[in-house]
Amino acid sequence: MNGIILGIIGGQEIIFIAIIILIFFGGKKLPELMRGIGKGVREYNKAIKEVKDQINSDETSEKKNDTKE
Repeated sequence: MNGIILGIIGGQEIIFIAIIILIFFGGKKLPELMRGIGKGVREYNKAIKEVKDQINSDETSEKKNDTKE
């Protein structure tokens, strides 16, 4: 999926998008915006990891219960 997206968006499009973002947010707000995006991505990845860990622990406890019976 990432290969498809990267194939559609080329270098010129990325530069154009960066210029538009710079115009809308300005040079001073851009670092704050990027920090906010970074925090959001970290929280998202943390939530995904917690859900995967919960699913794995549930599967492990089910296997233990099946072997005891």
